[in-house]
Amino acid sequence: MTEKKKIPLVHRVEYLKQVCSGKKVLHLGCTNWPFTEEALKDDALLHLTLQKVAGELWGLDADRNGLAALEKMGVRNVHYADLEKLDELEIDEQFDVIIAGEMIEHLSNPGLFLRGIKRFMRPDSTLVITTINAYCGFRIFYYGLRGRGGSVEPVHPDHVSYYSYSTINHLLSRENLVAKNFFFYDLGPEHRPHNRFFLNWINDACMLFAPQLADGLIVEAALS
Repeated sequence: MTEKKKIPLVHRVEYLKQVCSGKKVLHLGCTNWPFTEEALKDDALLHLTLQKVAGELWGLDADRNGLAALEKMGVRNVHYADLEKLDELEIDEQFDVIIAGEMIEHLSNPGLFLRGIKRFMRPDSTLVITTINAYCGFRIFYYGLRGRGGSVEPVHPDHVSYYSYSTINHLLSRENLVAKNFFFYDLGPEHRPHNRFFLNWINDACMLFAPQLADGLIVEAALS
């Protein structure tokens, strides 16, 4: 993807609702570990949002407690899985849409995940990866503001990597997947109320002149 073009800016949850509407969907990282309880309390768990719009919804996660909590609520088709060992999963299904939402940055071996997920894809399936933007403007600002020699970073406690437009495209190409569409996503209502007010201001200022400094990025990929 070397052609120069303007990349659209979207809101992540609204985009995901639209792309999943009426489709058979596999949602990876469906419990939002380790924040399952908080998300359920705030009525902000993405899996429950997708359940309202998808034609058929399945979920995978390595968080047994979170899966048990969802099953207790009556959520069906949620299964334990190591996302780096999907070849071991005893599910023989293929999906219209696969949502890898905010999980690839948690993986030690993303290439193993991408190789494994292809067994659930048809030629017309779409793999949607959403992840934090390596060049997120308000996070870069906050990191600089906190100082302390760079040792205090505003990062999720389970993240091991950041991705950008170029790096995620390169990763996909290594695993014989092709990026079809690319988006940046802005801060949504699920995050704004929990941010310090000045970080929202910094984010909004960045969006006025440089959408590539957005909160995160989305790539739609397919089998090559």
